[in-house]
Amino acid sequence: MSNPDELLVAISAAVESERSNQMSLTVVVGGAVITGRLAPEAVWRERVADVLKDSDRLAPFSDVFARGGRENRPGRGEAPTHLHFHLARILQGSLGIPETGGMYRVAIKDISAWTVGDLVHFDR
Repeated sequence: MSNPDELLVAISAAVESERSNQMSLTVVVGGAVITGRLAPEAVWRERVADVLKDSDRLAPFSDVFARGGRENRPGRGEAPTHLHFHLARILQGSLGIPETGGMYRVAIKDISAWTVGDLVHFDR
């Protein structure tokens, strides 16, 4: 989308203001379907930083998520530009990758379709 969807911006703003992680959303980005729960950016960054800290090779990058990037975040009164998913999966056929859910950051302007709720695949 060249013009970000106002409803998605409002949903993201509500998630940011409530510090809640209970909003489930499914989006289509570049043909990929991503489904999961939204998190406020600060919470998302903390969780990514925690995961990176536990890695021998990636630990140095944890600081980038824990403290970095503040200058690029929307300030108070500015509209959010990204959705921050946790416990999210990229849907591929009957599989959700990764099975346990991952952490994804998606630019709102790149979303071509969306729906409220977390899609679940069942193999029948």
